[in-house]
Amino acid sequence: MIDPKKLLEGFLGSRMPGAGSSLGGQAERVTQFAKDNPVAAGAIVAALLGTGTGRKLAKNALKLGGMAAIAGLAYKAYQDYQSGRKPGEGAKEGNLLPPPQDTGFHPAVAPQGEDQFALALVRAMIAAARADGHIDETERRKIADRLHASGIDAEVESFLVEELERPVDVDALIASAQTEEQRVELYTASRLAIEPKTRAERGYLDMLAGRLNLPDALIDHVEATVAETVSV
Repeated sequence: MIDPKKLLEGFLGSRMPGAGSSLGGQAERVTQFAKDNPVAAGAIVAALLGTGTGRKLAKNALKLGGMAAIAGLAYKAYQDYQSGRKPGEGAKEGNLLPPPQDTGFHPAVAPQGEDQFALALVRAMIAAARADGHIDETERRKIADRLHASGIDAEVESFLVEELERPVDVDALIASAQTEEQRVELYTASRLAIEPKTRAERGYLDMLAGRLNLPDALIDHVEATVAETVSV
């Protein structure tokens, strides 16, 4: 049984050292990275995908853990939006904090359970990473071979391969967010997965925001908050 919260933390960890945007020549580095970082499956698949997934969060965000970091970012953006601030105005005010326990952003209050929502966030990040459509059947086979060679946990390997082969189901992603707060978190996780540099990536995020019924002004706050917290 995979641990969705650990997998999520892998996606939010450091990018694999030496990984560029090309799949070629990375198998050996991936294998060594897996041995040195056995739970960082997210960073491994990020390197293989050639995406920004696994970009480094600020140290204070990483200390919170995967779910709490995403929830903290989403909560900060939501609070700034509701208070009428301009996007980015409050982004530099102190360390990122976990959301208060009496809000719907706190992981413990997820109606479907923490693990289930963590899994939804992982799937959202994988979907975003695939948004530019560059992963064809040949590349999926290459990724599967290198995941296997990396020596990561067999169940995690199987899960990631299945997710890469499965068509992106936006309807299921939308349905996995059961509250307004979770909709903000789902978008925040998707935005953390990529730095939208192509029309396809930007278009995917815009579509997702629309399907989640998130106001443009709130999206601007999420963008500003993420930009302040993530380094490449």
